[in-house]
Amino acid sequence: MAADLGELLVPFMPTVRVPRTGDRVFKSECAFSFDSPESEGGLYVCMNTFLGFGREHVERHYRKTGQSVYMHLKRHVKEKATGAAAGAIPRRRNGKVFLDLELNRDFNGEDYEYEDEAKLVIFPDHFEIPLPNIEELPALVTIACDAVLNAPSAYKKQELESWEEEIQVSKHARSLRQLDNGIRIPPRGWKCQKCEMRENLWLNLTDGAVLCGKWFFDGSGGNGHALERYKETKYPLAVKMDTITPDGADVYSFEEEEAVLDPHISDHLSHFGIDMLQMQIKTENGHHTDNNSRPRVSEWEVIQESGMKLKAVFGSGYTGIKNLGNSCYLGTVIQVLFSIPDFQRMYVGNLQRIFDYSPLDPSLDFATQMAKLGHGLLSGQHSKPPMKSELIEQVMKEESKVLNGHQQKGVSPRMLKALVSRGNPEFSSSRQQDAQEFLLHVINLVERNSSGTENPSDVFRFLVEERVQCCQTRRVRYSQRVDYCIQLPAPIEAATNREELLAYETKRRDAEENMRAPPEPVRARIPFTACLQAFTEPDNVPDFWSSALQAKSAGVKTSRFASFPEYLILQIKKFTFGVDWVPKKLDLAIDVPDFLDLSRLRAAGLQASEEELPDLLPPIVLAEDTRDNSMGSIDSPEIDESAVMQLAEMGFPLEACRKAVYYTGNMGPEMAFNWIIAHMEEPDFAEPLTLPSVMDPGPSTSDSPMGATPLGNSPPEESIAILTSMGFPRAHSIQALKATNYNLERALDWIFTHPEEEESDALSDMADTEPNDNAFSNANSHSDSTLSPDRDASGPRVKDGPGRYELFAFISHMGASTMSGRYVCHIKKEGRWVIYNDHKVCLSERPPKDLGYIYFYHRLSSS
Repeated sequence: MAADLGELLVPFMPTVRVPRTGDRVFKSECAFSFDSPESEGGLYVCMNTFLGFGREHVERHYRKTGQSVYMHLKRHVKEKATGAAAGAIPRRRNGKVFLDLELNRDFNGEDYEYEDEAKLVIFPDHFEIPLPNIEELPALVTIACDAVLNAPSAYKKQELESWEEEIQVSKHARSLRQLDNGIRIPPRGWKCQKCEMRENLWLNLTDGAVLCGKWFFDGSGGNGHALERYKETKYPLAVKMDTITPDGADVYSFEEEEAVLDPHISDHLSHFGIDMLQMQIKTENGHHTDNNSRPRVSEWEVIQESGMKLKAVFGSGYTGIKNLGNSCYLGTVIQVLFSIPDFQRMYVGNLQRIFDYSPLDPSLDFATQMAKLGHGLLSGQHSKPPMKSELIEQVMKEESKVLNGHQQKGVSPRMLKALVSRGNPEFSSSRQQDAQEFLLHVINLVERNSSGTENPSDVFRFLVEERVQCCQTRRVRYSQRVDYCIQLPAPIEAATNREELLAYETKRRDAEENMRAPPEPVRARIPFTACLQAFTEPDNVPDFWSSALQAKSAGVKTSRFASFPEYLILQIKKFTFGVDWVPKKLDLAIDVPDFLDLSRLRAAGLQASEEELPDLLPPIVLAEDTRDNSMGSIDSPEIDESAVMQLAEMGFPLEACRKAVYYTGNMGPEMAFNWIIAHMEEPDFAEPLTLPSVMDPGPSTSDSPMGATPLGNSPPEESIAILTSMGFPRAHSIQALKATNYNLERALDWIFTHPEEEESDALSDMADTEPNDNAFSNANSHSDSTLSPDRDASGPRVKDGPGRYELFAFISHMGASTMSGRYVCHIKKEGRWVIYNDHKVCLSERPPKDLGYIYFYHRLSSS
């Protein structure tokens, strides 16, 4: 028999590989579906690529690659026999088969036992060889099988990599010496012992000194007295005061120069009279509030509709998404996207075509993974109600388990998360993220991967007309830009309960000064009309340079819709930066309407009574000796180096800090910080500051028809793809990128102000007309259809139409910062509001529309 098996495998030996370091072994989930070893058909792992496939997809991989040898993994699950000892270890037939396999059920050893089975399968005849079979298999095959069985799953490996740079336990934690000096720390009213600061305070865990942090340690204000104390005493560990909760605290090691973990933090704090259980309550998702306010428990209860008997729903479109650990920001965004018909049609409607034309590694293909997750959510295969017999059996066992039995398991977005977060240090981590930032990140990926095909993100794209006016000359300049989301301010001063807020603030300050318990927090109630009014009001333009005056002047900017999208995204600007530069949420409620009419915000363009600003650029800051430089290069421009260093000490790249200070006109670190926040996602963010050479005569000597200054190499293909996916011609996109030194944002502005020159003389003669007035004239008059590049070659594809909308979804955030907390979403389906809370999907009883963070509207038909 051994000889027979050896001869059988000889033709396939060149295709069998042993996993090497760095190879990902997908032995817990199919690349095209959510089949796993627990599924009825098990999972097939390719012995060459180590990709996993369910039974209905393995044949496709075999036909495409010719790979014939697969390892079939199957887990047999069954309930324990009556009378089995509770708490016994589940019986396993082969302990090594699924060593690092994530389980799809709660195997706690009390209710289930399982057996694992592995075998080699040779296609196309489906010849099976049970494993282990060391004596009969060739040595190479035996080694490869053993390596696959013992390899950590791709997800386990990814988790380890994502936590590689996470906080480690301090070497001082176990042996920390604490002085018995009788110091007891009060529960509130803290201030620095040297300068009486009340923010950014740190408690030294050796002597109990409460001192302020440094300015550049975490970006917050302070005089560095905590660090001075360490230099004097060498006491190594300190804890940040307003982070102490029953679950832990933020600890910093001065000697190790990094944030650390202290497993004995409770004992170390109790030495100074701090009982962690009596400190502020930290939420189950790691969220905390300031030391002078009570935890916002009500917000969590209201948004999650806690305490209500919510009815679970099942079927197509009612499938939940598992939380991978602080990944609810991803789950809520994906749920909303796949409730939109355009995304359903693009990814689920084209499922077979996407799968058939997927690359050899489908785990790295964006369309494949979107189609996989979309099908999992919409097929209803993973959202089935429990059978009547199952419910009766659960009632017989334990009543408390009936409620859990009603909940579905949901689908796991691990493969998609791993793909969309590649190269992004934030989204690839295990920390909570901003759902709005992730939404724009996904839209960007959709744009990038939709070149030449249907682009579902067209439904979000719209044009914003910006009108900038010089306050001295009253002249104006109009420009248009592409956007996908409207950010509405939340003016606290417009709150309808302003007197109540002022009374609360007075009581809060009085309680703080007298070291009493703070009063019950008051939530600001702001009318939606006030938010819309604040959005439409003119904004001051910082460091405005007037081309009419040829000097800096005061300027104001107003924004209007040059086109209305088919689906409108509204983000409420609930977050602001605190003293420690961490985004903190304002506690407010807004009466967001179900129906919205924005028609009055339609842009009107240049008016007959208005005079345009001259189309001139600000002068370049040059050193005095530039003219004498025979090479035509320029010296470094004037930059406030002290401001640069303050920004760099916060952790930003030095070159980015230099650009921030330069482009904000040396107006100080605060203005430069705002510039950094607005430009962090740009591909050239950390590139050195480059300015045009004084010897470059500019557009007049360029051979380019539009006066661009081509560089030696071509623009990044990624930037070209983003522009072409918006509907701009490829040649025009390349021209714009070259003319703006490959800056994507500036390239968009360049396209709007430089309409593409066609071959016909008629269009060439129009080059000197006003592009801003004509570029979107079709968009303003067009209704309910996509503008194709053929119709308006110089503009992006937009689906313009009436500005009347109806609310169909909203994402809510619970907690005080986007960097922590929790997200849930509510979506209106079949006339009913449904709450999606990770894997739990239920009918909503009281959708908390006034506490939302991101709102989604769909356009009403013109009829």
